[in-house]
Amino acid sequence: MPTARDALLDAARAALTTRPWPAVRMVEVAAAAGVSRQTLHNEFGGKDGLARALVRRAADGYLAGVEQALGTAGGTGDRLAATAAWTARATRTDDLVRGLLTGCWEGRLPGPAPSAHRARPPGSPRPARWPADAGPPTPAELLDQVRDRAVAALDDGGSPPGDPAALAATCELVLRLALSYALVPPSPGTPGDGVPLVRDVVERAAGAVAGTGRGATGAETT
Repeated sequence: MPTARDALLDAARAALTTRPWPAVRMVEVAAAAGVSRQTLHNEFGGKDGLARALVRRAADGYLAGVEQALGTAGGTGDRLAATAAWTARATRTDDLVRGLLTGCWEGRLPGPAPSAHRARPPGSPRPARWPADAGPPTPAELLDQVRDRAVAALDDGGSPPGDPAALAATCELVLRLALSYALVPPSPGTPGDGVPLVRDVVERAAGAVAGTGRGATGAETT
């Protein structure tokens, strides 16, 4: 059974499918979730807090999908292609994820409120999950998280070592390629997830991504 917090987030997300965020009333969200308005305020502090939590949950859901895509069976090309396909699909079907990754927030969405600058000392680790009071990640921060997760998943010690910088650059290139499909939809009749282009990119960078002597899908080369 969902918690009151999850029920409220589900109700707010459902309300957002029928009307813009400025028109969503907290009393209606609480009623749809089956809780009191006081419970909503206890959980989120008000509408702004609910908006931040809604956007953060979208970011967490996208990152969970990234982890699943990176766990796809196959070699480097298969796993990066799956990540690109998930990114393109998520930005196409979830307007909150599209806003998170592109920074383009429509007026009907609960865009992220301005938050304090989250400066990190050079070389400090990037948090796996942002603190509840920090607001959602910026597009650059979210892309950095995905790139770093991809590098960690692909550079798992199961293959000859490659160039870490080249691996990171290729992962970021793949992500930016996938995001281009959110900003400029493909022509009718062409694949809408960027997988063919991603495979071509990975194959061209196979030496840097998979290490000397490995192809884009992990097969031995001659």
